[in-house]
Amino acid sequence: MQRLRLSTEGTGEDRGQVGIGTLIVFIAMVLVAAIAAGVLINTAGFLQSSAQATGEQSSDSTTNRVQVVGVTGDYFTDNSEVGVVNVTVKRAPGAGNVDLDKTTIQWIGPSGSYYQLASGGAEGDPDGRFVVSTVQDNDDSQPVLNDVEDRFKISLDLGSTKDLNRGDPFGEPLPEGETATLRITSPSGGMTTEEVVVPKTLSGESAVTL
Repeated sequence: MQRLRLSTEGTGEDRGQVGIGTLIVFIAMVLVAAIAAGVLINTAGFLQSSAQATGEQSSDSTTNRVQVVGVTGDYFTDNSEVGVVNVTVKRAPGAGNVDLDKTTIQWIGPSGSYYQLASGGAEGDPDGRFVVSTVQDNDDSQPVLNDVEDRFKISLDLGSTKDLNRGDPFGEPLPEGETATLRITSPSGGMTTEEVVVPKTLSGESAVTL
């Protein structure tokens, strides 16, 4: 007689094998989800940090700048030209500390465009160097504007042949009736633009407001 073989289909043994396979797939899905979540969290943190840094830099470049209090000219040449321009500055409203030794100045005038660095500041090869002197400084912080009451004077020597101890000269003296533009850029990138206008006559004057 032929023996009949009992079928194991649908028994507990098959169900156990199916359960193990499902568990393996489930664990794999959990691991993939955990890895993906970690990547997303790291990416979100990096983007947040980058956005915060960019925001701070943008804020600094618009607020951390100087404000021009006044501009004068003196040391007139024999041809009635302004030989030295003095720019009195203070910290702009809402600005943090501004180090004038790390500040750059661009002069755009009739004789061309020139870049200057502070005489005691960063190394480089500028067209000239300006000198910073104290007008008002209660805590002896010069050349750093660290208080709203600080007032410092920036002196620019416009190609004078005299030994004025006003920094390294650049360009040429500014004639009567001429104009020039000053762009003062703080270390954080905040820019202040000032127009300089020489009076039509300098006769009889020792210094003038520009």
